[in-house]
Amino acid sequence: MLLSICLLFLVGIGAGELMKRLGLPALLGMLLAGIFMGPYALGLLDNSLLNISTQLRQMALVIILLRAGLSLDIEKLKKIGLSAALMCFVPACFEIGAAMVFAPVLFKFSLVEAALLGAVIAAVSPAVIVPKMLNLMEQGYGNRKGIPQMILSGASVDDVFVIVLFTSFLGIAQGKEVSGLQLLTIPLSIVLGIVGGLIIGILISKLFCIWNTTVTMQTLILLSVSFFLVGIEDVIKPIIPFSGLLAVMACGVCVQKKRQQYVENNKEQLSKLWIAAEAVLFVLVGASVNILYLFTAGVAAGILLAGTIFVRMIGVFVSTLPAKLNVKEQLFCMIAYTPKATVQAAIGGIPLSAGLACGNTILAVAVLSIMLTAPIGAFLIERLAPKFLEKE
Repeated sequence: MLLSICLLFLVGIGAGELMKRLGLPALLGMLLAGIFMGPYALGLLDNSLLNISTQLRQMALVIILLRAGLSLDIEKLKKIGLSAALMCFVPACFEIGAAMVFAPVLFKFSLVEAALLGAVIAAVSPAVIVPKMLNLMEQGYGNRKGIPQMILSGASVDDVFVIVLFTSFLGIAQGKEVSGLQLLTIPLSIVLGIVGGLIIGILISKLFCIWNTTVTMQTLILLSVSFFLVGIEDVIKPIIPFSGLLAVMACGVCVQKKRQQYVENNKEQLSKLWIAAEAVLFVLVGASVNILYLFTAGVAAGILLAGTIFVRMIGVFVSTLPAKLNVKEQLFCMIAYTPKATVQAAIGGIPLSAGLACGNTILAVAVLSIMLTAPIGAFLIERLAPKFLEKE
């Protein structure tokens, strides 16, 4: 495993730096490095590392979402509260609806299979969007109107909403009964995640008041508690719906409000950790992508993705109307809310492993969505932000 970890960091970070020198997003290089080193190409990564890939990717997400919580400006978010709330579910609903229209025509899917496909591709990637929005917040782009905050918070809740819908559609496709109580888990998991994170954040803030320890120790405590919040989700999920990732962000927001004097140093520590976490996340996402499915996707998959993403962008436009943005700012939000990666890599293969006839096609479309939207979306965010957003 040690050799695989060495390759992961050296090749992944090296490929990322090469892409940056070419004027492309670093994550494109990391994704490509993961694909070529992964089990579906050269097979350079040890199985023992790939077996814990999901947990490692989750740890990387925890780091970036904790940093997001420590950076989120709640006052600016309040000003665009309705738009931020709509971004959590409206674009995803538009995209799933579009899939239910296009997939039966392009792939002869039933409505349930089309809805399942829509749920797989509808989730945006916090791993791509959150770091980009944090960079924009630090540079001052769009801060006056709270645009990065709106996109960041929406992307974090969007995943919870879509994954619960995916689970419900998968149950229907397998012939299981899905009750209204299952759909009730969506708002419950969001609310309980936020409340749980705020309570933990208050307790940590009080601990830091009593125990005047070093910034490094504070960061380790925050990370450990964040890993606990994500880990406890799997334990209590059968009994209580709970979003661990939302709890992590809420915890960071609470600590930021209570202990502002320490937040900048904590964010600096987490930014350094993100250098390693980013390589782990995107190289392992790339390693989970079976490149062979790109060739089986066909032209129909490309048409479907183009159509669903266009409809999703209309959903973003509708969501941002209450925020009173100008045309360029709305267009930026529409483009910035398209990248997909982590969720598609995690759930794209589940319908196939469940034995559904539509499984191969869904996995192919999921792989294609990662390869197209993650690098192109990241590239456009970096290029368009200085042109479309006001800088403070």
